[in-house]
Amino acid sequence: MIKDAFLTLENGMMFKGQRFGYDGEAVGELVFSTAMTGYLETITDPAYFGQVVMQTFPLIGNYGVIPADFERDKPQIKAYIVRDHCDKPSNFRSEGVLDIYLKESKIPGLCNIDTRSLTRVIREHGVMNAKISSQPLTDEEIKALKDYSINDVVKSVSCIETKIYNESPEQKKVVVWDFGTISTVIKAIADKGYTVICVPYNTKADEILSLNADGVIISNGPGDPSENTDQIAEIRKVLDRKIPTFGMGLGHQLMALAMGGKTEKLKYGHRGANQPVIDVVTNKVLVTSQNHGYVVVSDSLPEQAHIRFVNSNDKSCEAIEYTDIPALSTQFFPELTTGPLDVYNPFEKFLDIVNEGGAR
Repeated sequence: MIKDAFLTLENGMMFKGQRFGYDGEAVGELVFSTAMTGYLETITDPAYFGQVVMQTFPLIGNYGVIPADFERDKPQIKAYIVRDHCDKPSNFRSEGVLDIYLKESKIPGLCNIDTRSLTRVIREHGVMNAKISSQPLTDEEIKALKDYSINDVVKSVSCIETKIYNESPEQKKVVVWDFGTISTVIKAIADKGYTVICVPYNTKADEILSLNADGVIISNGPGDPSENTDQIAEIRKVLDRKIPTFGMGLGHQLMALAMGGKTEKLKYGHRGANQPVIDVVTNKVLVTSQNHGYVVVSDSLPEQAHIRFVNSNDKSCEAIEYTDIPALSTQFFPELTTGPLDVYNPFEKFLDIVNEGGAR
């Protein structure tokens, strides 16, 4: 039986829709993703931890549930909002139906909502807290939405113990500092012939240095980067040792903070697989995958931090190359597979630095 439900924003606006997935309430920061595919990766991406995610693409679920595409073994979002969900998927890799998967994972879903109108609201007013409920909220409940927050987001998504992948004494070692990394990153490095050592977010610099790694990746993840004060201090210690380092997503922001820069929250963030960025060296445009609500403040960076990419829409900082240390970072998710030789690939550039022993 189809049940009605309500999505209420902290500014009092309410949208009526129908339930799919788990029949329960959910509260979180409402954000939107413009990706046309990859809904399974979105649902399981730790960078969306604690958020109510809305897809702007109107039809979701058409290729079913494919566990091989998961970024984590379970959903990371609080709730899921779509215009239309497909309950009869067609794909040779499909192993299930999105509606059932969300039910089993206890993730509420809401469909038949005018996501186009809702997206306009977020773009105009900025991201805000929202709640899915079976009944309209009272005035007091709406006021309480403004005070809602989620804590320890990085702690909640990081691994709790060190894990080693593709171990071999003949291979170079890359440490993934896990602030909410995704399986794609670990698999990509291992597939290229490196031993991957994934360590928890609260690992001390001395512990990482003791691993004698050839390179360090500071991973993507959720939340406000400036809250990770202890980890920022430890990142600075690793950077000072001039080990080849690559930061992506949240890691890009943490590296900038460790080097003395600042970050700030965007009005509604960059989320989706179609975010254009401009290479300031070649003036070429890349269409990238992104998922973040905070950004590095460009004019806060030290002289040795050279901005390599800017967002073509709002001109915010998208990538940094450091001149005094063998380090670089990107706000966007780098292409992890071989592509055209004329396209800048920060992931490959980082591995080149690792293979050269830190030489630039």
